[in-house]
Amino acid sequence: MTGGIAAVAVGLPGSDSSAPAPSASATSTPTSNDRATSTRSAKQIGQAFLADYLDSSGRIVRRDQGGDTVSEGQGYGMLVAVGVGDRSAFRSIWTWTKSNLERKDGLMAWQWKNGKVVDEQPASDADLDIARALVLAGTTFHDASYTKAGKALAGHIADDLTVGTPDGRVLLPGLWAKQAGGTAGPWSYDPSYAAPATFSLLAKATGDDRWSQLVTGSRKVTGRILQSTALPADWEQIRADGSVVPLPNATGSGGTVMYGYDAGRVALRYAASCSADDTALAAKLAAPLAGKSPLPMELDLGGTPLNQDQSPLGYDARAAARASAGDASGARSDLRAADRLAQRTPTYYGSAWDALAALQLETTTLGGCSPLAGE
Repeated sequence: MTGGIAAVAVGLPGSDSSAPAPSASATSTPTSNDRATSTRSAKQIGQAFLADYLDSSGRIVRRDQGGDTVSEGQGYGMLVAVGVGDRSAFRSIWTWTKSNLERKDGLMAWQWKNGKVVDEQPASDADLDIARALVLAGTTFHDASYTKAGKALAGHIADDLTVGTPDGRVLLPGLWAKQAGGTAGPWSYDPSYAAPATFSLLAKATGDDRWSQLVTGSRKVTGRILQSTALPADWEQIRADGSVVPLPNATGSGGTVMYGYDAGRVALRYAASCSADDTALAAKLAAPLAGKSPLPMELDLGGTPLNQDQSPLGYDARAAARASAGDASGARSDLRAADRLAQRTPTYYGSAWDALAALQLETTTLGGCSPLAGE
C-alpha cells in the first residue's frame, strides 16, 4: 500500500495505494527548506530509516500519519533490515509483526493503531514483501526458521490472493478484490504490486509453479497496460476478455486517473528482475518521466504533471527506469535527488522508498538483479 492516496472504500486495505487516506504530510513538497543534506550510501540511508521509524518494540511507526503501523511498513522495515544486515532489527520487526498482525489464515492484518488491529484486511503487496524478506533473511542470517515462515506465508498468498486471468496468473490487491471478481472478473488490479524478482525468489524457495506463473502473467498484463498508455495508472481493471483499463481508484467510483504514489513503484519492481523482458518494461517508463525538473509525483498517463508535489519515490522510479534503459549516470543523479528530498522533508513513505530504492538498485543485498551494483 502507499502513503499518499485518498480512501477508496471502507474496508479496503492500504499501503500507500490500497490504504485509507494518509495525512497530507506524506506527500508534502519542500519549498524553502534549509535543512542541510549529506551524500549517503545505500546502507546509510537504510540505517537512517530504521533509526527514524523503528521503535523499541519492533514497530515501524508512521510518525507523519498519526503514529499508526501498517503491514506495508513492517514489510519495508524487514527488507531494509535485511538489506543493511541488521539481524537484531529484523528479529524485532518480524517478532512484532507475527505477534500483532498475523491472522488466523496466516495472512497479515493491514493496520494497527492505539494498541490493537483496526483494519484486519490483508494487503497483498505487504504480505509479499514480508514473505520476500523472510526468505532473504533465512539466507542472510543463516536462520532456517525465517525461510520456513516465508515459505508458509507465500503459500497463503498464492492460495488466497492470486487468480488466473486471460493473460495468466496475477496478484490481486486483497481478499476483497478476489471476492468481488470471482473466477471470471473483472478484477481490480494495482500494477505496482507485481514484483517479478520476488515472484522468482519465492518460486525457487517453494517449488510452487504458481509463482512462476505470476512472473509471466504479470509481465503480460503490464505489457498490455504500457501498450495503451505511456505510464501505468495507480489502479487498473482486468476484464474477462483480457483487456485492461485504468481506474481512478480501486473501485472505479470516481476521482482522477493518474500515475502517482502507487504506480511509481512499477519501475522499481520491474528493474529488480533478472529477466530482460521485465527490465524492458521498466525502461519504457524513462521517456515519459524525462525532462521534468523538479519531477512531480502525480502525472497523467501521458506524463503531464497534475500538480507540483514531489516525493522521493518519483525520483527513485525514474532512477529505476533510467538504470533499466542503460543510463546509469542519470539513474544515480535521480537517486541522489531522492535522498536530498528525503532528508529535507522526511516522511515515512518517502524515506522508506529512498532506502529501498538505493538498496535494490545499488547493492545486491535484496536479491534479484541490481542494475547499478558494481558500476
